[in-house]
Amino acid sequence: MPDKPVIFLMGPTASGKTGLAIELVERLPVEIISVDSAMVYKGMDIGTAKPSPEELQRAPHRLIDFVDPSDAYSAARFAADARKEIEAVHTAGRIPLLVGGTMLYFRALQQGLSLLPEADVAIREALTAQAQQLGWAAMHARLAAIDAEAAARIHPNDAQRIQRALEVVEITGSGPSAWHGQGRQVLPWRVAKLALSGGSREERRERIAIRFETMMAQGFLEEVRALYERGDLSPDCPALRAVGYRQLYRHLTGEWSLEQAVEKGITATHQLAKRQMTWLRSEAGLIWLDSESAPNIESVVAHLKGEEICL
Repeated sequence: MPDKPVIFLMGPTASGKTGLAIELVERLPVEIISVDSAMVYKGMDIGTAKPSPEELQRAPHRLIDFVDPSDAYSAARFAADARKEIEAVHTAGRIPLLVGGTMLYFRALQQGLSLLPEADVAIREALTAQAQQLGWAAMHARLAAIDAEAAARIHPNDAQRIQRALEVVEITGSGPSAWHGQGRQVLPWRVAKLALSGGSREERRERIAIRFETMMAQGFLEEVRALYERGDLSPDCPALRAVGYRQLYRHLTGEWSLEQAVEKGITATHQLAKRQMTWLRSEAGLIWLDSESAPNIESVVAHLKGEEICL
């Protein structure tokens, strides 16, 4: 099994990962497995930049469009699902090409996760209610008083991870740091890690703004409105915390004007890209494919063949 290759194609949002991945499918014996925490959800197509029907015809993607937005989808669940898909692709005699920007999912798959307790709905609802009253910054401060190491790894605005960490405390009596290293299942296959930077920070910001405006023209607001009108989705559910969705949802509740929501959505997407780049810079063994321009497909193919990933 260790000799069977797996390719990671990583990068910040709007860096061109999908386009390059489709080109690779048409040139090499690879099959795409999505690594995206928002593309898993049904009915969330425009705002997640999910591949179009035409793109999916050219290059089918595994692990997209199979979870209802009311359900939580975790890094642990992804790691289990991805392993099954990798094995299926290998069994078919092809090479898994994992493509996306959810860096925690890549890390969970390659390095494994600590053996933490399963989610408890009642505890999560209680923590959400407390956060609505106190704010997530106060909840982060609570976590810091219990588990400073865990709090240092989590941004004060990252509601989902703060909630999960405090949930672990409530269930086990110990912070997440006490569980690190227990039960980790590391990836047994040989991995080649490629990354797109998407150019300079200014280029990424411009590209993100253009893409957001394009998504609005394609009906992004109507997509979020359909989720809002379901009536069973809390604004704190993981699906609606996705960038863009969170901001437009708050417009629909009357908190922000549409102009404010769009501007805040673009800013949040840019901040996400910055966090993704921070993760990538800490990755070991990463091969950067571009700095200011799109990579030449021939050079990428040549690199993979040179590494004896694809022959």
